Amino acid sequence: MKLCAIILMLSTAPLLAAELPPDLAKAVQAYDRAQVNNDTAALERLVDDDYVLVNSNASVENKQQFLADFHLPGFKIDPYVIEQPVQKVWGDGAVIGGLLNLSWTQDGKHQTRRLRVAYVWAKRDGRWRATYGQVTRVP
Repeated sequence: MKLCAIILMLSTAPLLAAELPPDLAKAVQAYDRAQVNNDTAALERLVDDDYVLVNSNASVENKQQFLADFHLPGFKIDPYVIEQPVQKVWGDGAVIGGLLNLSWTQDGKHQTRRLRVAYVWAKRDGRWRATYGQVTRVP
């Protein structure tokens, strides 16, 4: 599975919900649950059509490629916690990120990576959607 598809699962909601606008906090929480539960229908609604994800290996995925990774047989992301949360909110935009110990199972193998993640959220047509994500592997 492509590493970038795994990492779009940003769950800063438990740490930041009190500081984020309520509708954004709800969207981030829903996004987190959808990734951990492989709920591609929810992810389809939460990721904008022009979504771009830059993986830790510098490859780039669009929305369709990102969603396809969640259909891989045996793929499962473990629950996670965001450390050193970062958030910047303005009007109809936000950047949310932090440090993440990501672990997942794919093809019968359990894998882990330490990552720094950042996601851009935009409020379009009255709904918050993830529009861009970037993942950097921590050495």
